[in-house]
Amino acid sequence: MSDHIDGPRQIGDPSADLTDLFAFTSPENPARTVLAANVFPTCGVDAVFSNAINHSIVVRRARVAGLGDATKFETSPPELRFSFRFDALERGANQKPIQRGACILPDGQTLRFVANEENGASTPNGTFRVFSGLRSDPFILAWLFRGTTMTPVPNLLEHDNVLCMVVEFDTRRVLAPERGSLFAVIAETTPLPRPGGSLGSPPPRFDWVGRPEQTNMRLDNPGMAGAEDLRDLWNQQTPFVIGNEVRPLFLQRLKDSLASWDMRDGKADWTPSALAANANMFLDDFLLFDVTKPITDTSHLEIEKSTLNGKAYETGGGRTVNADVIDVLLTWLVNRDREHLRSGTTRATKPGTKNFPYLATPNTELQSVTDRIDLDAAPDKVWALIGDFGGSWHPLIANIKLIGSGIGQLRVIDTIDGKQIIERLDAIDNSARVYRYTSISGIPASDYAAKLEVKSNGAGSSVEWGAQYLPKGQGDVVARMIISTLFKAGLESLKSRF
Repeated sequence: MSDHIDGPRQIGDPSADLTDLFAFTSPENPARTVLAANVFPTCGVDAVFSNAINHSIVVRRARVAGLGDATKFETSPPELRFSFRFDALERGANQKPIQRGACILPDGQTLRFVANEENGASTPNGTFRVFSGLRSDPFILAWLFRGTTMTPVPNLLEHDNVLCMVVEFDTRRVLAPERGSLFAVIAETTPLPRPGGSLGSPPPRFDWVGRPEQTNMRLDNPGMAGAEDLRDLWNQQTPFVIGNEVRPLFLQRLKDSLASWDMRDGKADWTPSALAANANMFLDDFLLFDVTKPITDTSHLEIEKSTLNGKAYETGGGRTVNADVIDVLLTWLVNRDREHLRSGTTRATKPGTKNFPYLATPNTELQSVTDRIDLDAAPDKVWALIGDFGGSWHPLIANIKLIGSGIGQLRVIDTIDGKQIIERLDAIDNSARVYRYTSISGIPASDYAAKLEVKSNGAGSSVEWGAQYLPKGQGDVVARMIISTLFKAGLESLKSRF
């Protein structure tokens, strides 16, 4: 998923996990360039930035150093570095937490800001403007990969949020395109400087990203079963300067992976020499953009593809917020643009906007799951079985334990697949045959409130089970699947009992 959860380290600490990187001309003002980086996938609605991480977006000047099978892009210092650092939380006027931070600009200025302020902060001369805060995840993942099988599906990141950092600046003043208009950009998360400890040393970096899907689709190709996971090793490398001692390892993996993608449709569209050139190009991983040419929703990878095809590029490349990059990438890898591959959707949950900060507002709308079953049994008889908050009638429950009594009572559920779910009783009305409860843990959601109710239905009864929630920690598709499975399995089991 672009750079979401791209390795064991990121699974262990999602706050340091970069998910996406963008570079485009401001649709609000074509004289300005926008760079944006997202972090902390599926973070829910209440996430804040880590104050132990340095988040950086780094730009270098680039040039085309070879065409066709000799394709090569070279970058050169100095680096233009935008580093975001965040403070510990403060208590706001309404008891809501406030997080402040600072962006250290390439010229050494420190621009202070408050996270989640829509207008961001600007330098006095207006050259730089920055934003940080919670936004709707703009990434579109509408393919399901199982081995070598690719299935179009609805967007798997529907209703997801991420933490976003945006920097916008005057292109001429900052990049001086008259000295060369092609640039390369990466984003990285690194530890903040700390006094040395007695055991070992901190990692050089937690994560970094250049072009989308370097880690999860090219280095850790789902169609290459049994291949060793190199993602954590890759994420330790120095962007723009991959170490000579590991280049052969990564290059061979890229060659094998790209050959695997090429044969997904049963046709070889890449010659051995072109495939090797493609692997060499992807090894030097950075997002390319040209500030003198149009950057559009469809220009992503055009610079790389044209160069590999032996001709001059025509667009500004880059990556806009609304770019459908997975379809662009898969079409290139699988059939070298012979036939466009279309996923299950080409739109994110919320499209990007034309105004600063360009990424859409976060998803805060409650999602819902409801299931129902009709039974040939009296409502009181059904309620006698399922109306006990501590009942173990559900077939997916291996064990259940109650803590406390009455309203506020907790039930600790051990499921048959080894998971644990903790829920709290909020209300119960035996005469109306209904109880309400909230989830404490075990479901990848926040603000989870559910209701189980038995109603009269002619000579029988109806059982309705529903919940409202906000996805958190996993995409909505995962949360919805877990909740739906619990409801459906429980309700279906009542058929054999009544």
